[in-house]
Amino acid sequence: MSFPWAKEYQPANGFTKFLDEKLPLPRLVYNAVGAGYPVPRNLSYFWNFGVLAGFCLMLQIVTGVVLAMHYTANADGAFSSVEHIMRDVNWGWLMRYAHANGASFFFMVIYIHIFRGFFYASYKPPREMIWLLGVTIFLLMMATAFMGYVLPWGQMSFWGAKVITGLFGAIPLVGEPLQIWLLGGYAPDAAALNRFFSLHYLLPFVIAGCVILHIWALHIPGSSNPTGVEVKQESDTVPFHPYYTAKDGFGLGVFLLIYFTFVFFLPNVLGHPDNYIPANPLSTPAHIVPEWYFYPFYAILRAFTFDFILPAKLWGVLAMFAAILVWFFLPWLDKGPVRSGHYRPLFRKFFWFGLIPCMAGLFYLGGAPAEEPYVMLSQVFTAYYFLHFLVILPIISSIERPDPLPYSITEAVLGSDDKAVLGDSAKPVTA
Repeated sequence: MSFPWAKEYQPANGFTKFLDEKLPLPRLVYNAVGAGYPVPRNLSYFWNFGVLAGFCLMLQIVTGVVLAMHYTANADGAFSSVEHIMRDVNWGWLMRYAHANGASFFFMVIYIHIFRGFFYASYKPPREMIWLLGVTIFLLMMATAFMGYVLPWGQMSFWGAKVITGLFGAIPLVGEPLQIWLLGGYAPDAAALNRFFSLHYLLPFVIAGCVILHIWALHIPGSSNPTGVEVKQESDTVPFHPYYTAKDGFGLGVFLLIYFTFVFFLPNVLGHPDNYIPANPLSTPAHIVPEWYFYPFYAILRAFTFDFILPAKLWGVLAMFAAILVWFFLPWLDKGPVRSGHYRPLFRKFFWFGLIPCMAGLFYLGGAPAEEPYVMLSQVFTAYYFLHFLVILPIISSIERPDPLPYSITEAVLGSDDKAVLGDSAKPVTA
């Protein structure tokens, strides 16, 4: 976003001037995350989670590269190589626990980031491309996390791979060949492990590329804000540095305190105990579940239990993918003129008392046994989930009467007066 009052980068010495002429990296950083990038002055801590997501991605890449140096992508040696990392490699236990818990915390941060986008309608014009790239990143994360879950080659890794890849077999015509291609055979084995390891190593770098595009797209219209009102004057903004670098630094400190509490004191709480048992194709676990961050979509998958035109299994697969794909269409499903949920009373009720309880229920039901009453509840919550996005949200956006918006971001922060409306340089109005 271009602001006439944005500070221009000025090289401090001969070397930085030479670098700015030949390879302007300092200028790029200055304009992206420095004083040259003005941002709305009213951003809350919910806007910290984008930076936290970037930090989590870097953490996963660094720890993943170190783990890959000692991992054996072979069905006979994968489980023992993980134990070797834990017991014999210097600081291997830390790398493994940091990576495993880092995946869970990455998804925690991303889920909060996404639901902040839902509430503040970050998908509305002119930020549609930012949202579409964000949903693409989430899909890539899901694929990467699934393949990473297979690599320890424990009981839950093996049977999780068998169940999830088996879903592709429900697709007519191409399903079975696709499943065989994914696994490199008819069941998870050495070929599948090699494929998943290769893709699990590659995809984080693809995600990093998409994140760069995501940030680039963000800098064109600029950051949204809790009011949903666009920047109108200089007093609406402050430089990203030092104001938001300090705020993000504080948020990162709080995040690291919680994260390292799990890494050092509760390293296995977010995992499944069956994954510490070597994979055994002849022994099926009593209750096969994915990692917790897949629970909502796993609950949607299991909600379809009877055939209707198409087989129930195919309905479940289609619904599971549609549950994420529907997010791509939010910029066109929500036609309301106001962005922020703070000024949308009807939307706010359906968000806090409809969508949030629905997602909480799906999170719980995804890890529950596939029996009653859990299956019936999954069907109810799945129906409401799609109803919310495809029916309720479009209706709300067409009939809702929003609350009055502030004139500007400054007015929302400082109150409605001449100085707030006209900016810091405003002079008293005289008759």
